[in-house]
Parts: sequence; structure tokens; C-alpha cells
Amino acid sequence: MDDGLVEVAERRPVTFGRRKVTPRACVAEGKRHLRAFLCEVLEDLGFVTSECASADELQAVLASELPDLILLGVAADGIEPAKVLETLVREAFGGKVLAVGARESIVLKAVQQVGDEYGLAMLPSLTTPFGAETLRERVAMLLPEEPAPSPAVHVGEALHAGWLELWYQPKINARTLVRCGAEALVRMRHPTWGVVPPAYFIPDAHDPHFRALSEFVIERAMHDWHYLMERQSTVDLSINLPASYLTEPQAVRDLCRRVPNHPAFGGLTIEIDSVEAIRDLDVLVEVAREVGLHNIGLSIDNLGANWPALMGLDRIPFVELKTDRQFVTGSGNDRLKRTVCRHIVELAKGYGARSVAEGVESRADLMTATELGFDHEQGFLFGKPMPLKKFARSALTRTVMGRD
Repeated sequence: MDDGLVEVAERRPVTFGRRKVTPRACVAEGKRHLRAFLCEVLEDLGFVTSECASADELQAVLASELPDLILLGVAADGIEPAKVLETLVREAFGGKVLAVGARESIVLKAVQQVGDEYGLAMLPSLTTPFGAETLRERVAMLLPEEPAPSPAVHVGEALHAGWLELWYQPKINARTLVRCGAEALVRMRHPTWGVVPPAYFIPDAHDPHFRALSEFVIERAMHDWHYLMERQSTVDLSINLPASYLTEPQAVRDLCRRVPNHPAFGGLTIEIDSVEAIRDLDVLVEVAREVGLHNIGLSIDNLGANWPALMGLDRIPFVELKTDRQFVTGSGNDRLKRTVCRHIVELAKGYGARSVAEGVESRADLMTATELGFDHEQGFLFGKPMPLKKFARSALTRTVMGRD
């Protein structure tokens, strides 16, 4: 063992004094697909992740990201574990190190031994294949015992800093159980708080940043559509916009100008909350006529007990009616919920629009939604909202099977 490294290790601080509210992890692995997989698993556990493919990249991560955990992939043709360990010692890394490799790997055992000799905080190694619960047990000491306090984040700051991104949840054809589209949902990846749900940063409709947020959603969704197309996983996308944005003529023209002029583009659906959509119904009729020329359709979102407001009209400007999740989840055992769902399905058929059941979370929900005649279904049974790259990989599998 290098005597110089031993001396450095002995000088390293005993504690890792810059602990985050949300723990951070860096995946050090030479193979890109394994890095992506390990990052996804750690993110599901609540970590903010980064990745590196070499010891040189790790040095930059240690300086900027201050991770609590280094997950080190050990393989014969992967990253050089000896250099990684040396880098951790030289940079006085005070977090935990978790080595991952094959069960009978001599290299994995050597990494564990050398790391201990260097004085690194080595967790018991993780052998492949492994389950998410096994990984959780290994890193349990890094996960917060109490829920993180709610962050107060200004959307203007998030837009300027580039913290916002779109996550995608699949929409499913109710008859074939084949993925037929996806809804884009805004998420914030805050440098301290991790992934922040929209309830903490979506501004009030009168906030001056609301328009900038709407423009971000449109631009990013179109960028992501091209990304998905290049990876042969093109799907029709839905985005959420306020009715107030669409009542501005220039905003509508900008929207139409941004949609892809590509033969593979199947269309864009704009989802508008039912309260706003019903209030601005007359204006949206004109909007629907203009955007329809550019393969854009309007959808009424979160439709529930207010469905009677759409009865008796000559026409509606919507190509899709989405039932509020509160009336879909658990509808199999609730007569009132089923009644609302049935009326919305019948309303959609009467106007020539498609009906969507949002909030399908169990096989019972699936069976009920299918029996009621919904055209499309959406919910955790088929998949939670996920980052773009993860969605692109999942979209390559066309048929979706529900789970208990």
C-alpha cells in the first residue's frame, strides 16, 4: 500500500460535515448503461445523483457536488477502482463508499480490503444481482429520518438557474394496453432539495412568471419530442397550459410556430384545467380552430362533478375529456365515482372526443375504467412520471402490463 496515501488518509477529517437535507450520491462506473440504471435506483430512494466514468471526472465531482455516497462499480473492463480509491483519499473524501460487483469477484474483495486499509468509510459491498430493498439497507444511514421541510422556491429563480425539467407519464390505449402518448409534467431538480414537486413552485395564475413558465414547457416539450424521435420512441405528447396563456393571440401564434414540421409528428395536446376551460369556453372555441390547423388539440383536464356545464352545447373545442383522478381511483367500489365517470365517457362520445381515465392505480381501477368505455387510461399502474431519459428507454417497450 502507498505510504503517501496512508499519510493523507490519516489527516482526513473524521466527519463529513456538509451533510445535505437531501443526500447526494455519485455513481462511478465505466459503462454508461450501468451508470444510468444505478442513478435511477438511487433517485428512487431519494438521492440527488451525479455520475462519472473515470477517476479524473470523479475529482471534479468531489469538488463541485460534495456527494455523501460514492457508488463504485467494480468490473474487469470497467472503471479503474484503484485510481478511484486513491482519488478519494487524496481529496479527503469523508462520505461513504459502496462497491458493487459480481458475487465471486476477486477485484470486489480487493477494493473492500484496500478501502478499509486507506481508512475510507466502506459500506458492506453489494453483489449483483441485487434488489432495491438491499440497496436501501446499505445506505439507510444516509437517508433522512424525517421528511425534508417544504422548500419555498421562486419560479423565476428556477427558470434562470435551469433547475426545471419535464417528466413524462405514459398514456395507455384502454383496448390494447399499448402506450399511445405521454403527459409532460414540470419538475424542479433543486441543488439542495432534490426533486421538488410542482405544488411548491408553480406560481399563481396572475404571477408575471407564469407566462415564462408556460413558454419553458412548450419549448422543452418540443425539444424532448425530437430527443425521443431520434431514439425511435416517438409518442404524442400532452402539456399543461393555463387558459389565460391561450387567450393571448401572440402566444397562440408562437405556440403554432414551435410545433415540429416533421412527418413523424403525430400532434400535440394542450391540457387545460376544467374550471378555466369552462369559464373561457367561448374564447377557446376560436383558439381550437387556429391551433387545429397545426395539429394541436385542446383537452379539458380534471373534469369531475362539474361535467354538467358541458351538456347541451352545439359543440365543444376539446378533442379529449380527462376525468379527475379522484373519481377514477377506487371507482370499482364507489357507485358515485362510477356514475361521474360514466357520464363523462358518454359526454365525450356525444361530442366525438376521446375520454381519458386519469388515476388508474390498481387492477380494479383498470377493469372498471375499461368496462365504462374509456378510450385512454393513465396512472401509477402503468408508470409514474419519470425523467426524459428513463421514459425514452421505457417507451421502447410498446405493450404495458399493469401490476398489483
